Amino acid sequence: MTLLMITRRKSLQLALGTLAAGPLSSSAAAPTVASRVIDTHTHFYDPTRPQGVPWPPQNSPLYRPVYPKDWLAVAAKHGVHETVVVEASKLVEDNDWILELAAREKSIVGFVGNLQPADAAFAGHLKRLAANPLYRGIRVSGAALLENIEKAEFLQGVKLLASLDLALDVNGLRSLEPVAKLAKAVPDLRIMIDHCGGCGDAQKLKPEWKTGIAEAAAQPNVFCKVSALVEMTDSPYGQAPTQTEYYLPVLDHLWDVFGEKRVVFGSNWPVSDKGASYDVLFKVVSDYFTGKGREACERYFWKNSAAVYKWVERGVKG
Repeated sequence: MTLLMITRRKSLQLALGTLAAGPLSSSAAAPTVASRVIDTHTHFYDPTRPQGVPWPPQNSPLYRPVYPKDWLAVAAKHGVHETVVVEASKLVEDNDWILELAAREKSIVGFVGNLQPADAAFAGHLKRLAANPLYRGIRVSGAALLENIEKAEFLQGVKLLASLDLALDVNGLRSLEPVAKLAKAVPDLRIMIDHCGGCGDAQKLKPEWKTGIAEAAAQPNVFCKVSALVEMTDSPYGQAPTQTEYYLPVLDHLWDVFGEKRVVFGSNWPVSDKGASYDVLFKVVSDYFTGKGREACERYFWKNSAAVYKWVERGVKG
């Protein structure tokens, strides 16, 4: 499909979305972004802490102190003042560090920690951490899910997660089959697929990704975070395409299989800088979802994340 054809297709989508929303008033020239935006995927860390950090590596541009104030410096101008933090570190004590940070940073409305459900100490750590209402779930890697999906202790751990009304994020997926399998095994567990299920460059999608994401989406307890779009392109650092049209193959497929009630906004900042600025990534998804109509936009930017994470109202809305 040529870029011209994609551009015409996008223009038609935007026009239809505007018509569906009803006639615009004289003071409104285009659909507006949602009344509220929750960024459900940020990372905060500080390599200068005495114990350091296991991620990112020291030779990375990301290896620097990253705090809510730094995120707000790039996000607030887009009306984004609230976030769900996702923990990349496997150190149990880093779960506590983020909760301590969240105690004084009201922009943090929820936290997805990092614990391993198959570990013997999992239940104790989870129950202790979940006593804090800001603790809204855990993240596991796709490799850990694939390795442990058949283990009784892993299933017991995720069932405990579900019983505590917490969510499971899955990151770094090479295969989506285990997600659908787990969703069937634990139907009351809310599962969030991070980073579009590892789709890769939007213009080079593999058939197995399209099939796998559709099979996962067939389970009603599975959601998808539309994040990492820009950094998954085959582009030099910080030079991902800026046109929304470039990403339509991913966005359209996710819309088709998940619908408006199970897609969620997340930036993956500051990792997203590897692809493009916050301005670019926000424009890409804003252009797309405003074209789907007002209610779809509201759902994508905050209502769906409330259903998954049940984050905490902290009185910060910009």
